[in-house]
Amino acid sequence: MHDITFDARDELPEPGGEAEVLLDAQGRVAAWGPGAEELLGHPARAVLGRRADELLHDPADAARVVRRWEEGVRQGPLVLRRYGGGPVEVQVWARSLTAADGAHQWLVQGTGAETYRTYAFGRALLRGLFTDIPFHIDLFDTRLRFIAQNLAKRRAGVFQATAYSGHTMREMAPPGLLDFDALEERQRRVLETGEALLDTEVVGHPVPGSPHDYVWSESILPLRDPSGTVIALAHVVSDVTQRVRSRERLVLANEAGTRIGTTLDLWQTARELTEVAVPWFADTCHVDLLDSVFSDRDDRAPADDARPGHPVLRRAACGGAPAEDTGADGVRTVRVGELDTAATAPGSPFLDALAKGASVLLADEEPRPGTGGADPRRAPGAGPDVHSWLLVPLLAQGVALGTAVFMRSRSPRRFEPEDVQLAEQIVTRTAVCVDNASRYHRERTTARTLRRSLLPQWLPSPSAVRTASRYLPASEHTGLGGDWFDVIPLSGARVALVVGDVVGHGLQSAVTMGRLRGAVRTLADLDLSPVELLAHLDDQMNRFLDERGDEVSLVTGATCLYAVYDPVTRLCQLARAGHPPPAVVSADGAVDFVDLPGGPPLGLGGVVFDEREIALDDGDLLVLYTDGLLESRAQDFETGLRRMRATLSRTPASAAPQEVCDTLVRELLPPGHQDDVAVLVARMSGLAPDSHVTWEIEARDRMVGRARELTARQLARWGLAEESFTTELIVSELVTNALRYGGAPITLRLIRDRTLICEVSDGSSTSPHVRRAQDTDEGGRGLYLITRLAQSWGTRYGARGKTIWAEQSLPG
Repeated sequence: MHDITFDARDELPEPGGEAEVLLDAQGRVAAWGPGAEELLGHPARAVLGRRADELLHDPADAARVVRRWEEGVRQGPLVLRRYGGGPVEVQVWARSLTAADGAHQWLVQGTGAETYRTYAFGRALLRGLFTDIPFHIDLFDTRLRFIAQNLAKRRAGVFQATAYSGHTMREMAPPGLLDFDALEERQRRVLETGEALLDTEVVGHPVPGSPHDYVWSESILPLRDPSGTVIALAHVVSDVTQRVRSRERLVLANEAGTRIGTTLDLWQTARELTEVAVPWFADTCHVDLLDSVFSDRDDRAPADDARPGHPVLRRAACGGAPAEDTGADGVRTVRVGELDTAATAPGSPFLDALAKGASVLLADEEPRPGTGGADPRRAPGAGPDVHSWLLVPLLAQGVALGTAVFMRSRSPRRFEPEDVQLAEQIVTRTAVCVDNASRYHRERTTARTLRRSLLPQWLPSPSAVRTASRYLPASEHTGLGGDWFDVIPLSGARVALVVGDVVGHGLQSAVTMGRLRGAVRTLADLDLSPVELLAHLDDQMNRFLDERGDEVSLVTGATCLYAVYDPVTRLCQLARAGHPPPAVVSADGAVDFVDLPGGPPLGLGGVVFDEREIALDDGDLLVLYTDGLLESRAQDFETGLRRMRATLSRTPASAAPQEVCDTLVRELLPPGHQDDVAVLVARMSGLAPDSHVTWEIEARDRMVGRARELTARQLARWGLAEESFTTELIVSELVTNALRYGGAPITLRLIRDRTLICEVSDGSSTSPHVRRAQDTDEGGRGLYLITRLAQSWGTRYGARGKTIWAEQSLPG
């Protein structure tokens, strides 16, 4: 069997001439073939000896034709005259001959134009299929042996020999080039079924002399004889390696777009990059981020910043890394969360990449520009099997964030320029996501710090109440909201409970909330009644709104509930400004909402608030909350109140305040709540009757001694005789001040709580003040002594007069 190679560029014979004519040197017809007679209709006897130009449809063309033939152009179309005078288009070929006697002659062959066009088209098709087409075409017989190929020289260096006919692909192709069993199975399937297999992608592995693996598109077509029997197979094979690589890169880029940056977590974002890269793009990948990226402060520098400083890289993620603690080079593997000291060592390519913002590619195939021919196996983090090492800096808005390293060792493919572009594209997206996550981390940390500074991190624990709270902002990301709560110890063992709600969410609401909370604490220190405090708070809210002027603000008002519980009288005074009513859960399980006038929200101005006083027994619960706990788009406020009543009714009487808070939030909070929620629960506990005592003091000077005597006796009963001297001095000065500057009625009250409290009340509203007495003054040192002896002291005003109080710390 001989090798057959199709190449349409070879000189193919012209189609056999339909007509043949011999002309002598004078251009007369010397011979007239039957084909000429059939083509033009002239019999031989009619044209022999006649001039050939008489056969032209236009005799004037004769000179032009002769001139072209003499110039060597002896092929082309002519219009001849048929027998009867009609024109006929003919394609002619002229060949110069010399007769035996030395005479010059012309052999002219011709064919009809339609016949020639069919021939020309066929020839063009053959050239396209077997010469110009960028495909390999192979023919195989039914025993899967080569019959022919087109342009075998295209495959020089790939096949083992040039004599291929009679051999199978397995025998001719280099070992390991492709899966020969699969190829023969596909060939047999086409032979058996007679159906073509089109566009099968076949992976070819690297062979000596080949820099990478291949991907071919293979089509196997059955060839049939006239009876329809398959007698051979035609293989059409094209190299689609770049197309497949481009498709793989596009798929990987799409994967990166959907899988990287799914959260605002720095570690997760870095891990997502390694999960996308390994194993489809690299065998090993790790991401190092600058320590400044994890910082709560934005102290990152631009990539080209030349200020002195040593960057610190921390391993944020690693994919495809070896399980051993040390690599093959004996260097300990950097684990996630650890510093990558080798990356920032002097001369490291990491420093160069961070400074220049350019990728670094090291491959053992050949030195890349700018690499200085460095060995990829000696790159930081690489091992002896790494043949291709790619470092890409993470840059966002011109700021260096870290680096990503991709390594190939098990995959035979080395990184190509297109791979570098793809890696830069993926890393750029990762850098944007890392930058967003870093900014979010800083902003969230700032917001949480602000929230911690605006809300109490722990609640005071006065003996009169046991409290618990829950706060849930509408936005878990920032943690900022306009709801607040507070527990404020007051004089006389009393306690103030506060819950408020600023309209809106976010930073503006949080800042306004913080200012209102500070105002409430300041006003509470003045021992104002609930209605007076809300009136002052309303004025303050108006000032807050006026300060903004024309600035657009989301804050338009606020609500507040202020309650003061006195454990001596077991009475609670309440007032509210547009806030939901508090709930009272009695020790026996009964649930009631305090019938308290709602009043308008804060910020309207010129409003008079109403106050209500209720009695609370020991063990009663007072529940304060904001409307976000009950109200949502799917539930109105009244429905929420009914659900809250039912929930509190089921709560055990012995439940701790924190348990009550958790139950309310768990059962009442709407799913996906869009409003801030604050809950404050207080269990009341009055002071025992023997822990406080009150005396009426007559308005006479000698009653000062009487007051000291009563105080000494009471302290002795309480086992506080050691505190008697200090307490008697305080009582003496307070009673003296009341007798001298106040008016009747005058009362003295001692309260033993966690501190010892002395209170002297009189009917005057004159405000006392501390002054520094001169050496020659006989008086004026009373309040000064109290400031030195007492832990704290102050004045509160009532409906009739004032009360001056002083607290002393007790031993233990």
